[in-house]
Amino acid sequence: MRYAHTVEQVRAAEAEAMARLPEGMLMQRAAYGLAAVCVRLLDRVYGSRVLVLAGSGDNGGDALYAGALLARRGARVRALLLSPERVHAGGLAALRAAGGRVTVDQAEFAEADLVLDGIVGIGGRGGLRPAAAGFAGMARRGAVVAVDVPSGVDADSGEVAGAALRADVTVCFGTYKPGLLVDPGASYAGVVHLVGIGLDLPEAAVTALQEADVRRLLPVPGVESDKYRRGVVGIAAGSAKYPGAAVLAVAGALRGGAGAVRYVGSAAGEVVRRFPEVLVSDGDLAAAGRVQSWVVGPGGGEGVGEVLDQALAAGGPVLVDADGLTELARRGPGADVPLVLTPHTGEAARLLAGATGQAPPAAEELASTRLATARRLAELYGATVLLKGSTTVVAAPDGRCRVNPTGTSWLATAGSGDVLAGLLGSLLAAGLTPFDAASVAAYLHGLAGRHAAEHRTPITALDVAQALNQALPGARGTATPTTGA
Repeated sequence: MRYAHTVEQVRAAEAEAMARLPEGMLMQRAAYGLAAVCVRLLDRVYGSRVLVLAGSGDNGGDALYAGALLARRGARVRALLLSPERVHAGGLAALRAAGGRVTVDQAEFAEADLVLDGIVGIGGRGGLRPAAAGFAGMARRGAVVAVDVPSGVDADSGEVAGAALRADVTVCFGTYKPGLLVDPGASYAGVVHLVGIGLDLPEAAVTALQEADVRRLLPVPGVESDKYRRGVVGIAAGSAKYPGAAVLAVAGALRGGAGAVRYVGSAAGEVVRRFPEVLVSDGDLAAAGRVQSWVVGPGGGEGVGEVLDQALAAGGPVLVDADGLTELARRGPGADVPLVLTPHTGEAARLLAGATGQAPPAAEELASTRLATARRLAELYGATVLLKGSTTVVAAPDGRCRVNPTGTSWLATAGSGDVLAGLLGSLLAAGLTPFDAASVAAYLHGLAGRHAAEHRTPITALDVAQALNQALPGARGTATPTTGA
């Protein structure tokens, strides 16, 4: 698991550490870790040209001390001071003592083999100030290494409110910062390296699953399992206009770990011709038989309101997607069963409007504040929310939040969300909690997209569904068996 902490949490942990450590020790740990990453990036340190962009405060100090360490190894280090009157005095003295020099020549930026971005630290808000904004668009030949967070990126939210310096590598200290894991900030961070500096941190504000976590959570049938113990997922999707949505949702569900899939809807003929193992009907949901979770909405069209009522009345977990979300936004909050909502930002805007009675915010605004948007929706609707986009965010009603680390831009294709909905519903039926089911589904769906794109591009939603069996190979052989839902 990757753990990310807010600026407030980090500041408190740093204060506690500085109270028990010798003066300057925390900064020295950060500088050594930063310099070590820089050494690995440079072809050779001796004779290389390094530019330190030093702002005020500790972030500039970290960069200056790291520059001093590189200068001692023979690098030609220059420091461009963005706030000379507020520069970290100890860091500047260390740099000069090691042979580094101060420069006012901005052309050094383009000529350097490596640039250390120590302009603004984790406390920065808004875009770069005018004195530094020009670097954001300036050509350069060397790598940019951000100190803790790229300057201009909000460390807590990932928001980029103005000019920001795009990094090739970000070296963060003590813990990941949420803004490094979620777009748009993640797209500015490049490759992120974590350097431990001995902080005693509280529970993380944001987490991200890794392969071992997904292996642990994935359901595996035990020796006494049957299809009902493994879980049965119901799919109420598709319409005369969109029968393919039903086929794609069922395709995702079949690979999600449940023991059986029941389909109810007008596309029953198309579904059973493609997947003869699916149990189909075209009547009421209550007559479909035993079901442990429902997926409602993909390609649902007219009549989705009645279908949603039936799924909510069944009493088990309900995943609401696509047309189901439009219907839910019209009604507003109030469901008393476990809900999982899977909106994109446009649907999220409608859901927010439905819950607050206010005009829907711009989708672009929500895309730049993904963590806050997902958490707000989860709170308003008392639901687990999977907010789709370039970074998928999962939020629980209790405030927990996960960022999905997998995916590819090729997943932006018609029907991809239908596959995700079916996969997630199957994991719900297999017994995972809504928060875990949404997190694991996003991870596997993103990984399947990557696998599919390795073989050919562009990919289709059906390619993604077929690649789900390749996602996390061998995971089902190592996870803890389950006795069902």
